[in-house]
Amino acid sequence: MSTADRLPRLLALVPYLMSHPGAQVPEVAKIFGLSEKQLIDDLQLVWMCGLPGHTPGDLIDVSWDGGEIVIDNADTIARPLRLGVDEASALLVALRMLAEMPEFGERDALARVIAKFEQASVEGAAAVSSQVAVEVDATPDALPTVNEALRRGRRLSLRYYVPGRDEVTPREVDPMRLVVVDGRSYLSGWCYRAEAVRLFRLDRMLTVEVLDVAADPPAGAVPDEVTSGVFRPSPTDELVELELTPAGRWVAEYYPCEQVEELGEGRLRVALRARDQGWLVRLALRLGDTGRVLSPDSLAASVREAATSALNRYESVS
Repeated sequence: MSTADRLPRLLALVPYLMSHPGAQVPEVAKIFGLSEKQLIDDLQLVWMCGLPGHTPGDLIDVSWDGGEIVIDNADTIARPLRLGVDEASALLVALRMLAEMPEFGERDALARVIAKFEQASVEGAAAVSSQVAVEVDATPDALPTVNEALRRGRRLSLRYYVPGRDEVTPREVDPMRLVVVDGRSYLSGWCYRAEAVRLFRLDRMLTVEVLDVAADPPAGAVPDEVTSGVFRPSPTDELVELELTPAGRWVAEYYPCEQVEELGEGRLRVALRARDQGWLVRLALRLGDTGRVLSPDSLAASVREAATSALNRYESVS
């Protein structure tokens, strides 16, 4: 059973058990449409959940001896969720962005959800979120053309810009699905140039054309999993070491690192791979004084050069 199926059930199960003390395993299993074994598996998982700290006093206490379910120390999850202004605003912005996507087919239902959420959200969230507009980047013709190819099951011909190499490459791609990551639309498809599944940002498609050829990706081709982002390092890419302050620790959470070492006082040493040194220079500049390059020396020199150049330009116009 997938996490997407299990998590909503667990979030409903705990409040139900809190409001029905002494509920019996067979009865609860029937209500939630589970076997008794599946319910007990869920209860065993609930027993490992709780508040940060993860000491026995922080975790939910649940038992089912004799078939009677007893749950305690779960008052926090049993109470209705109250979002802060920033949390509610972020959720409203995301919902409105989803409603603007041409490929989303349930706009009426989503409009009702947004309206209800605006009414129920904390005071000020609707007003704050209405001042934020999010646009999904794409060339004017890319999205409808890609949608047409997906609908008709046809191959695409692209001229695609690769910023890491600063070049435009011709591609023929069998489209598999559209995904949105961090507010940008990507096409996941089988690329005949790379002979592998690749992600293509729609705003980097300089031209896109539907071919009169049926899309036929290999049987083993699987669309890219993007839940952890679109960053895809290769074992042959250059290994880079960074030292991060507590404010720069987000790098270890956002990018897949081969090594993560605690240095004390909240500092980290991380090692990650990337084929594009230009991307690494931009990452180092973004970190500023919250991180520094340990190796390779060539990258550290490139960062110094880029920082000096930026500073000189700033001083020349100030």
